[in-house]
Order: sequence, then structure tokens, then C-alpha cells
Amino acid sequence: MKSIIYSQSGDPGVLHLVTREIAEPGPGEVRVRVAVSGVNPTDWKSRRGSSPGEALAFDSVVPNQDGSGTVDAVGDGVDRVRVGDRVWLALAAFERAASGTAQEFTVLPTERVYPLPDAASFEVGASLGVPAITAHRALTVAEDGPSRLHPGALEGKVVLIAGGAGAVGHAAIQLARWAGATVITTVSSPGKAALATAAGAHHTVDYRDSDAAAEIRRIAPDGVDQIVEVAPAQNAPLNLAVIRNRGSVSVYANNGGETMTLDVRPHFSLNIRYQFVLLYSVGQEALDAAAADIAAALLDGALPVGEQAGLPLHHFDLAHTPDAHAAVESGVVGKVLIRVDGTS
Repeated sequence: MKSIIYSQSGDPGVLHLVTREIAEPGPGEVRVRVAVSGVNPTDWKSRRGSSPGEALAFDSVVPNQDGSGTVDAVGDGVDRVRVGDRVWLALAAFERAASGTAQEFTVLPTERVYPLPDAASFEVGASLGVPAITAHRALTVAEDGPSRLHPGALEGKVVLIAGGAGAVGHAAIQLARWAGATVITTVSSPGKAALATAAGAHHTVDYRDSDAAAEIRRIAPDGVDQIVEVAPAQNAPLNLAVIRNRGSVSVYANNGGETMTLDVRPHFSLNIRYQFVLLYSVGQEALDAAAADIAAALLDGALPVGEQAGLPLHHFDLAHTPDAHAAVESGVVGKVLIRVDGTS
């Protein structure tokens, strides 16, 4: 089979197309014929490492955590999926150097493989994983709940999503809207505002062209209940200005700075909760809960992708995986997908 690997950290040039043997699934494992591989910032960050050329923990690594495809074989003890099932994949490469989705076949533990409804395309399936599970976790850690998402779960809540044109922001808008929240998102341009609106945001606020705090307070005079945060260092003052008493801030990235400064007394007075979100260590129970709720949202048609749904798609073939990684690393707006089977 064809596979992309890298044997040292570095820029996209360390990615190479090779031919490898197709592995057999062991007990509790599933082999998937990959149709589409999704590329996330975590993928290029893992590939780049802390410095170019540093030694890896494995001889070689197959990149990319997310993907979709068809079950090709199952190992002993697997009963949640069957050969021929359409599936989406999450955290494929986590602690499994040979299992990333940038290859024609991958073997994964059954708990990282989820059924994909017939109505959902492989493009949708490959766009879930890290973005959708992260968004779900970010929306379900508030002190006053909910801990699960479904229609009505966020009824009466106001959710503020920073960076609504990004992949996680897009999924957070869709899930929050599906769950009944009033959704506000901050953006940096009219074009990104249009994408966030297409995703389902009720209100967009251009933080470069307005008094964002005043505009958000105009929309939500009592403050926002939940903030999904991509740039905590930059946005801490804004968050404090607009959050309500007992509100929560879910931080899933550190765009814009490694160090965050918080004024203690006003956060005390408002009982504000900061919750940091990292899927690699969040625990299987949280992953399973997210996958179950995402499955329900998929059945409701609540997670479409494409420019008309607020998430432009950028397609590459497997041989051009280095270009796909470079596109994500450069900050392209939308979702980068690799057509592994050449037809999806």
C-alpha cells in the first residue's frame, strides 16, 4: 500500500511517499481502507517537533489523526463495526506511529473508529475527529452544564466562540446551534464573518473593526455563559468584560501567546471557571460521549462542510501530502483534506 511517512522532525519536506505492507488487525483492532485523511494543526506541530531534525520515538511516523473510510477487516473481539461499514476515525496516530490516516489502510483500536451515517460524506467524516470532539468538550465543561449535547441542551445559553472561521470554531458553532444556544463569534474580516454566519452563528463581531466587548454586551446584556477560546493570552480582557457570573472559558489552543495574565479579584467576584481542553489526555469516557453526541448531530444533518456551510474545503492527493501540511501550517482558512483513494 501507499503511505506517507517521516523519519525526522522538520518542515513538510520531511514527508515521503513509500510503499509498505498492509498490516493485519489484532484483537480489538479494526483495519480501515482510508478514503479521506483530514489535516489539523496538531498534525503539522507533531511533524515539526521542537526543532528540525530531532530524533523521533519511532523509526518512522505516519501523520494525520483524522480520517474516514470503510472497514476492511476486524480482529477478534470486535463487534461495534463490521467489514463494509463506513466509518470516521479520531486520534489515529496518537501513540501509534504506523496508524496515521495518510495511507491507504490503517489499523486502529476499535474505540477510535466510529460509524459514519450513509447520509454523511467521507469529506464530512474526515472533518470530524479533532475539531468536532474538541468543540464538544469545550461546550460541555461548564459548572452549570450540560455535560452532553442534544437539541435543547443549551437552550437559553449564550455561547461566544473565538475564531469562528477555524475548523474547531466551525464545529463549535454547529454543535452549539444544534443544541439550542444563541451563538456569537468573533472574527477578523467580513469574509470570515460570512463563513461563521453560514456555519450557523447568530451574531458575528469583527474585533478589528469594532468595540468587541461593547458589541457583545449589546447582544447579551447579562453576559455570555460559555466561551470557546482559541487565543486566551490575547482575549483574556475581552472574556472578562463579557462573561456572566459562573461563566466558563474553554481553552483549546494558545494562538497569540504562551502566557496568559488574569486579574484575580474580578475573576473571583464572578466565579469564573477556566477549563483547558486537550484530547490526548481527556480520557476515553469524554471521547465516547463526544462521539455519541456527534453521531446524533450527524443524523440530524447538523455538521455539513464546504464553503456553503462555512468551512471551505481544500483537496490534495496522497502524493501531495507535504503541500497539504504546508497549507494548514500557513493558516489557510477552511479544512484541508487528502483524497487517499483518489475518488472521494
